[in-house]
Amino acid sequence: MMPLPAADIRRAVRIGLDEDLGEGDVTTSALFPKRVPAHASIVAQHALIVAGLSAAVQTFLAIDPTLTLTVLRHDGEAAEEGEVILTIEGDGRSLLQAERVALNFLQHLSGIATLTHRFCEAVKDYPVSILDTRKTLPGWRALQKWAVALGGGTNHRYSLGDGVLIKDNHLALLQGGKTSVRTACQLAHRKAPKTMPLIVEVESLAEVRQAIAGKADIILLDNMTPTLVRQAVKIIGHRALVEVSGGITLENVRAMAAAGPDRISIGALTHSAPAADFSLVLTLMPPARRRRG
Repeated sequence: MMPLPAADIRRAVRIGLDEDLGEGDVTTSALFPKRVPAHASIVAQHALIVAGLSAAVQTFLAIDPTLTLTVLRHDGEAAEEGEVILTIEGDGRSLLQAERVALNFLQHLSGIATLTHRFCEAVKDYPVSILDTRKTLPGWRALQKWAVALGGGTNHRYSLGDGVLIKDNHLALLQGGKTSVRTACQLAHRKAPKTMPLIVEVESLAEVRQAIAGKADIILLDNMTPTLVRQAVKIIGHRALVEVSGGITLENVRAMAAAGPDRISIGALTHSAPAADFSLVLTLMPPARRRRG
Protein backbone atom coordinates (compact mmCIF):
# COMPACT_ATOMS: atom_id res chain seq x y z
CA MET A 1 0.00 0.00 0.00
CA MET A 2 1.17 3.52 -0.78
CA PRO A 3 2.33 5.16 2.48
CA LEU A 4 0.56 8.16 3.96
CA PRO A 5 1.57 11.13 1.76
CA ALA A 6 2.08 13.42 4.76
CA ALA A 7 3.86 16.23 2.90
CA ASP A 8 1.20 16.24 0.17
CA ILE A 9 -1.55 16.35 2.80
CA ARG A 10 0.08 19.33 4.51
CA ARG A 11 0.39 21.15 1.20
CA ALA A 12 -3.20 20.38 0.20
CA VAL A 13 -4.52 21.51 3.60
CA ARG A 14 -2.60 24.77 3.32
CA ILE A 15 -3.91 25.42 -0.19
CA GLY A 16 -7.47 24.49 0.79
CA LEU A 17 -7.49 26.82 3.78
CA ASP A 18 -5.93 29.64 1.76
CA GLU A 19 -8.76 29.27 -0.76
CA ASP A 20 -11.51 29.22 1.83
CA LEU A 21 -10.17 31.60 4.47
CA GLY A 22 -7.86 33.88 2.56
CA GLU A 23 -10.35 36.74 2.98
CA GLY A 24 -11.48 35.63 6.44
CA ASP A 25 -14.86 34.26 7.56
CA VAL A 26 -17.13 37.28 7.59
CA THR A 27 -20.24 35.36 8.68
CA THR A 28 -18.68 33.71 11.73
CA SER A 29 -16.90 36.93 12.71
CA ALA A 30 -20.16 38.89 12.52
CA LEU A 31 -22.19 36.40 14.58
CA PHE A 32 -19.68 35.25 17.20
CA PRO A 33 -17.36 37.92 18.61
CA LYS A 34 -16.37 35.61 21.48
CA ARG A 35 -15.40 31.97 21.91
CA VAL A 36 -18.34 29.50 21.63
CA PRO A 37 -17.64 26.10 23.27
CA ALA A 38 -19.00 23.46 20.90
CA HIS A 39 -18.99 19.78 20.00
CA ALA A 40 -18.96 18.37 16.45
CA SER A 41 -19.41 14.87 15.08
CA ILE A 42 -18.57 13.84 11.52
CA VAL A 43 -21.05 11.15 10.48
CA ALA A 44 -20.95 8.76 7.50
CA GLN A 45 -24.25 8.96 5.62
CA HIS A 46 -23.81 5.57 3.95
CA ALA A 47 -21.49 2.56 4.07
CA LEU A 48 -18.05 3.55 2.84
CA ILE A 49 -14.29 3.17 3.14
CA VAL A 50 -12.76 6.05 5.06
CA ALA A 51 -10.03 8.00 3.30
CA GLY A 52 -8.82 11.52 3.95
CA LEU A 53 -9.40 11.49 7.70
CA SER A 54 -5.74 12.38 8.23
CA ALA A 55 -6.26 15.45 6.04
CA ALA A 56 -9.45 16.38 7.89
CA VAL A 57 -7.67 16.14 11.25
CA GLN A 58 -4.82 18.33 10.00
CA THR A 59 -7.35 20.85 8.69
CA PHE A 60 -8.98 21.29 12.10
CA LEU A 61 -5.65 21.51 13.90
CA ALA A 62 -4.27 23.99 11.37
CA ILE A 63 -7.19 26.28 12.19
CA ASP A 64 -6.97 25.77 15.95
CA PRO A 65 -4.35 23.61 17.68
CA THR A 66 -6.35 23.76 20.94
CA LEU A 67 -9.19 21.65 19.52
CA THR A 68 -9.68 18.18 21.03
CA LEU A 69 -10.16 15.50 18.38
CA THR A 70 -11.18 11.87 18.90
CA VAL A 71 -10.62 9.58 15.91
CA LEU A 72 -13.13 6.72 15.87
CA ARG A 73 -12.39 5.31 12.41
CA HIS A 74 -9.02 5.39 10.68
CA ASP A 75 -8.10 5.78 7.03
CA GLY A 76 -8.69 2.50 5.20
CA GLU A 77 -11.36 1.25 7.63
CA ALA A 78 -15.00 0.63 6.77
CA ALA A 79 -17.72 2.80 8.28
CA GLU A 80 -21.43 2.04 8.27
CA GLU A 81 -24.33 4.41 7.65
CA GLY A 82 -24.83 6.69 10.64
CA GLU A 83 -21.45 5.90 12.18
CA VAL A 84 -19.44 8.70 13.76
CA ILE A 85 -15.86 8.67 12.51
CA LEU A 86 -14.48 11.78 14.23
CA THR A 87 -15.50 14.09 17.08
CA ILE A 88 -14.09 17.55 17.72
CA GLU A 89 -14.50 19.82 20.73
CA GLY A 90 -13.46 23.41 21.22
CA ASP A 91 -14.25 26.85 19.90
CA GLY A 92 -17.25 26.60 17.58
CA ARG A 93 -15.83 29.37 15.42
CA SER A 94 -12.86 27.18 14.58
CA LEU A 95 -15.15 24.27 13.76
CA LEU A 96 -17.16 26.40 11.34
CA GLN A 97 -14.03 27.65 9.60
CA ALA A 98 -12.54 24.17 9.12
CA GLU A 99 -15.77 22.33 8.29
CA ARG A 100 -15.95 22.69 4.51
CA VAL A 101 -12.30 22.00 3.73
CA ALA A 102 -12.20 18.99 6.08
CA LEU A 103 -15.37 17.52 4.55
CA ASN A 104 -14.07 18.12 1.03
CA PHE A 105 -11.06 15.91 1.76
CA LEU A 106 -13.22 13.19 3.29
CA GLN A 107 -15.90 13.22 0.62
CA HIS A 108 -13.57 13.13 -2.37
CA LEU A 109 -10.97 10.67 -1.07
CA SER A 110 -13.49 8.35 0.62
CA GLY A 111 -15.41 8.32 -2.65
CA ILE A 112 -12.31 7.05 -4.46
CA ALA A 113 -11.54 4.46 -1.78
CA THR A 114 -15.15 3.26 -1.71
CA LEU A 115 -15.41 2.90 -5.49
CA THR A 116 -12.07 1.08 -5.59
CA HIS A 117 -13.30 -1.29 -2.88
CA ARG A 118 -16.43 -2.05 -4.92
CA PHE A 119 -14.33 -2.95 -7.97
CA CYS A 120 -12.03 -5.13 -5.86
CA GLU A 121 -14.99 -6.92 -4.32
CA ALA A 122 -16.49 -7.52 -7.76
CA VAL A 123 -13.39 -9.48 -8.91
CA LYS A 124 -12.28 -11.02 -5.62
CA ASP A 125 -12.82 -14.57 -6.97
CA TYR A 126 -10.19 -14.01 -9.70
CA PRO A 127 -6.38 -13.61 -9.47
CA VAL A 128 -6.44 -10.08 -10.90
CA SER A 129 -5.35 -6.70 -9.54
CA ILE A 130 -7.34 -3.47 -9.83
CA LEU A 131 -5.05 -0.58 -10.82
CA ASP A 132 -5.47 3.17 -11.06
CA THR A 133 -4.06 5.43 -13.81
CA ARG A 134 -2.51 8.88 -14.13
CA LYS A 135 -5.96 10.40 -14.72
CA THR A 136 -5.80 12.42 -11.52
CA LEU A 137 -6.43 16.05 -10.54
CA PRO A 138 -3.25 18.11 -11.02
CA GLY A 139 -1.54 18.43 -7.65
CA TRP A 140 -3.71 15.74 -6.06
CA ARG A 141 -2.11 12.61 -7.54
CA ALA A 142 -0.46 11.41 -4.32
CA LEU A 143 -3.69 11.83 -2.36
CA GLN A 144 -5.88 10.17 -4.97
CA LYS A 145 -3.55 7.23 -5.44
CA TRP A 146 -3.32 6.88 -1.66
CA ALA A 147 -7.13 6.65 -1.56
CA VAL A 148 -7.05 3.92 -4.24
CA ALA A 149 -4.60 1.92 -2.12
CA LEU A 150 -6.80 2.40 0.96
CA GLY A 151 -9.68 0.91 -1.02
CA GLY A 152 -7.65 -2.20 -1.86
CA GLY A 153 -6.41 -1.17 -5.30
CA THR A 154 -2.88 -1.17 -6.70
CA ASN A 155 -1.08 1.95 -7.89
CA HIS A 156 0.02 2.06 -11.52
CA ARG A 157 2.71 4.50 -12.65
CA TYR A 158 2.94 7.58 -10.45
CA SER A 159 4.55 9.66 -13.20
CA LEU A 160 6.01 9.43 -16.68
CA GLY A 161 9.35 8.59 -15.09
CA ASP A 162 8.04 5.49 -13.33
CA GLY A 163 7.81 3.10 -16.25
CA VAL A 164 7.91 2.63 -20.01
CA LEU A 165 4.43 2.59 -21.53
CA ILE A 166 4.16 2.78 -25.31
CA LYS A 167 0.72 4.10 -26.30
CA ASP A 168 -1.04 4.81 -29.58
CA ASN A 169 0.16 8.41 -29.76
CA HIS A 170 3.77 7.32 -29.33
CA LEU A 171 3.29 5.08 -32.34
CA ALA A 172 1.61 7.93 -34.22
CA LEU A 173 4.74 10.05 -33.83
CA LEU A 174 7.16 7.29 -34.82
CA GLN A 175 7.60 7.80 -38.57
CA GLY A 176 4.04 9.03 -38.91
CA GLY A 177 2.57 5.82 -37.57
CA LYS A 178 4.54 3.56 -39.88
CA THR A 179 6.60 2.01 -37.09
CA SER A 180 5.24 -1.35 -35.93
CA VAL A 181 4.53 -2.25 -32.32
CA ARG A 182 7.36 -4.76 -32.51
CA THR A 183 9.88 -2.16 -33.70
CA ALA A 184 8.74 0.33 -31.06
CA CYS A 185 9.27 -2.28 -28.35
CA GLN A 186 12.72 -3.10 -29.65
CA LEU A 187 13.65 0.58 -29.71
CA ALA A 188 12.43 1.04 -26.12
CA HIS A 189 14.39 -2.01 -24.97
CA ARG A 190 17.57 -0.49 -26.39
CA LYS A 191 17.10 3.02 -25.00
CA ALA A 192 15.01 2.79 -21.81
CA PRO A 193 16.30 1.84 -18.33
CA LYS A 194 16.72 -1.92 -18.09
CA THR A 195 15.22 -2.00 -14.60
CA MET A 196 11.80 -0.87 -15.81
CA PRO A 197 9.22 -3.22 -17.31
CA LEU A 198 8.15 -2.42 -20.84
CA ILE A 199 4.40 -1.99 -21.25
CA VAL A 200 2.85 -1.59 -24.66
CA GLU A 201 -0.75 -0.74 -25.49
CA VAL A 202 -2.32 -2.76 -28.30
CA GLU A 203 -5.71 -2.62 -29.99
CA SER A 204 -5.86 -5.84 -31.99
CA LEU A 205 -4.75 -9.47 -31.90
CA ALA A 206 -2.27 -8.70 -34.67
CA GLU A 207 -0.65 -6.09 -32.42
CA VAL A 208 -0.66 -8.61 -29.57
CA ARG A 209 1.54 -10.87 -31.67
CA GLN A 210 3.85 -7.95 -32.50
CA ALA A 211 4.14 -7.07 -28.81
CA ILE A 212 5.15 -10.66 -28.05
CA ALA A 213 7.77 -10.54 -30.80
CA GLY A 214 9.02 -7.25 -29.35
CA LYS A 215 9.44 -8.91 -25.92
CA ALA A 216 7.05 -6.62 -24.08
CA ASP A 217 6.87 -7.37 -20.36
CA ILE A 218 3.24 -6.26 -20.03
CA ILE A 219 0.74 -6.14 -22.88
CA LEU A 220 -2.08 -3.67 -22.33
CA LEU A 221 -5.24 -4.66 -24.19
CA ASP A 222 -7.08 -1.42 -24.90
CA ASN A 223 -10.87 -1.35 -25.27
CA MET A 224 -11.21 -5.04 -26.07
CA THR A 225 -14.27 -7.15 -25.35
CA PRO A 226 -13.99 -10.05 -22.88
CA THR A 227 -14.08 -12.43 -25.85
CA LEU A 228 -11.09 -10.73 -27.50
CA VAL A 229 -9.28 -10.54 -24.16
CA ARG A 230 -9.71 -14.29 -23.72
CA GLN A 231 -8.24 -14.89 -27.18
CA ALA A 232 -5.35 -12.51 -26.47
CA VAL A 233 -4.58 -14.22 -23.16
CA LYS A 234 -4.39 -17.55 -24.99
CA ILE A 235 -2.06 -16.12 -27.64
CA ILE A 236 0.22 -14.51 -25.04
CA GLY A 237 0.46 -17.75 -23.08
CA HIS A 238 2.26 -16.37 -20.01
CA ARG A 239 5.02 -14.81 -22.10
CA ALA A 240 3.97 -11.42 -20.70
CA LEU A 241 1.60 -10.09 -18.09
CA VAL A 242 -1.77 -9.07 -19.45
CA GLU A 243 -3.44 -5.79 -18.54
CA VAL A 244 -6.83 -4.61 -19.78
CA SER A 245 -8.13 -1.07 -19.82
CA GLY A 246 -10.79 1.09 -21.41
CA GLY A 247 -14.51 1.16 -20.75
CA ILE A 248 -14.31 -0.83 -17.51
CA THR A 249 -17.38 -0.49 -15.30
CA LEU A 250 -18.78 -2.25 -12.26
CA GLU A 251 -21.21 -3.97 -14.62
CA ASN A 252 -18.55 -5.53 -16.87
CA VAL A 253 -15.44 -5.80 -14.67
CA ARG A 254 -16.26 -9.31 -13.47
CA ALA A 255 -16.66 -10.60 -17.03
CA MET A 256 -13.37 -8.94 -17.91
CA ALA A 257 -11.64 -10.57 -14.94
CA ALA A 258 -13.03 -13.95 -15.97
CA ALA A 259 -11.31 -13.55 -19.35
CA GLY A 260 -7.96 -14.10 -17.63
CA PRO A 261 -5.92 -10.87 -17.40
CA ASP A 262 -3.45 -10.21 -14.60
CA ARG A 263 -4.34 -6.53 -14.18
CA ILE A 264 -7.29 -4.25 -14.86
CA SER A 265 -6.57 -0.51 -14.92
CA ILE A 266 -9.48 1.87 -14.43
CA GLY A 267 -9.26 5.63 -14.89
CA ALA A 268 -12.70 6.12 -13.35
CA LEU A 269 -11.30 5.26 -9.91
CA THR A 270 -9.84 8.75 -9.71
CA HIS A 271 -11.55 10.86 -12.38
CA SER A 272 -15.16 9.78 -11.87
CA ALA A 273 -15.60 8.42 -8.35
CA PRO A 274 -18.83 9.73 -6.75
CA ALA A 275 -18.20 11.75 -3.61
CA ALA A 276 -18.90 9.95 -0.36
CA ASP A 277 -21.52 11.59 1.84
CA PHE A 278 -20.59 12.90 5.29
CA SER A 279 -22.25 15.43 7.56
CA LEU A 280 -20.84 17.50 10.38
CA VAL A 281 -23.29 17.77 13.26
CA LEU A 282 -22.48 20.81 15.41
CA THR A 283 -23.95 21.50 18.86
CA LEU A 284 -23.28 23.84 21.74
CA MET A 285 -21.31 22.20 24.50
CA PRO A 286 -23.51 21.78 27.63
CA PRO A 287 -22.60 24.16 30.50
CA ALA A 288 -21.54 21.24 32.73
CA ARG A 289 -19.07 20.07 30.07
CA ARG A 290 -17.70 23.60 29.75
CA ARG A 291 -17.01 23.82 33.47
CA ARG A 292 -15.20 20.44 33.45
CA GLY A 293 -13.14 21.57 30.49
